Amino acid sequence: MAKCMDNPEIAALLAETASMSAEDVLAWAADRFGAKAAFATSLGAEDQALTDMLSRVAPGLAIFTLDTGRLPQETYDVMAATRERYGLRIEVLFPQASDVEKMMTERGPNSFRDSVDSRKHCCLVRKVLPLRRRLAGLEAWITGLRREQATTRTDLAGVEWDAGNGLVKINPLADWSAEDVWAHIRSNDVPYNALHNQGYPSIGCEPCTRAVAEGEDIRAGRWWWEPPRQKECGLHVIDGKMVRAEASRQE
Repeated sequence: MAKCMDNPEIAALLAETASMSAEDVLAWAADRFGAKAAFATSLGAEDQALTDMLSRVAPGLAIFTLDTGRLPQETYDVMAATRERYGLRIEVLFPQASDVEKMMTERGPNSFRDSVDSRKHCCLVRKVLPLRRRLAGLEAWITGLRREQATTRTDLAGVEWDAGNGLVKINPLADWSAEDVWAHIRSNDVPYNALHNQGYPSIGCEPCTRAVAEGEDIRAGRWWWEPPRQKECGLHVIDGKMVRAEASRQE
């Protein structure tokens, strides 16, 4: 685990990268952290744009994804297309079988619909715990988070201290719009999930994701039975709040 960086250290990293493009931030991260950094991809549009950039500026950077066991086929299809297109190794992480077995036996196959707490427990087992195992020993992780994605992400910074996982979190697309993401995908012919063409701006597990209507919030299709402030799986939050250091909000 990385040493705990204080607010001035994080503020310095933020200032160092403030004028960089997303591609430059990726190159900077690979140079600064090397094998102690990794990119977590959900294979969504933002992460596909970052993968395209990484293939040029830091092809050796570790890339991993979380397979919850309940992903739509289209997500596997774009994973296969990405491997073929870029020749990159994408590490696939699964939840512990014993954890899933216990949850399914004790709570049932659709417990995620019973309550917010039950849904978060499912996300904990299928996503958060595998992520924590992979982040252990790293000093930085890279994500495709953007400020406009959700009400919980409006003060997202380009570089933050992830207090929950004890390392630096780098968000090269923090200030990108959805239009920016899709312009990059189209201009670079980047493979993307076919569900995006069917009204799915945000894609997670198959039973927890639906298409959204025109004008709806881009996260409306994720856990649509819950209030907007609850719509995080736990990868980036603790007790319902985005995990970050106060200094990282100075952007």
